[in-house]
Amino acid sequence: MARAVGTRQTAAGGRDANSRQSADGRRPAARPAAAAKRSTLDLDRVIHERLRLGIVSALAVNERLTFNDLKRLLQTTDGNLSVHARKLEDAQYITCDKTFDGRMPRTEYRLTAAGRRALEKYIAHMDAIIKAVRE
Repeated sequence: MARAVGTRQTAAGGRDANSRQSADGRRPAARPAAAAKRSTLDLDRVIHERLRLGIVSALAVNERLTFNDLKRLLQTTDGNLSVHARKLEDAQYITCDKTFDGRMPRTEYRLTAAGRRALEKYIAHMDAIIKAVRE
């Protein structure tokens, strides 16, 4: 049985109460909560992931942090931190400097200007969602 795009059918075959179209096929008037719902879809998915948000937030309040500092702070594994840091590097939100301290490798991360802007935009976006939900 085919159904119209944007609608959901209940088990009994009727339209779900949360359907985006009324029974006559017209879209209902926009609701204030609809703006909040729509805006949650616009979140920066790179930063929104918990560990990546932790990395960016930690670097926002520290000029630079080593790999081991971040690992301890975020209580995560080497592999998990590496994968998420690489995603942030690919998005150009952080930079990675690899040096040697004697024979020991030292990896340091810094937040880029683009990363700081992305974090500020993300925080403002989350703040707007929270305000919309509370109204």
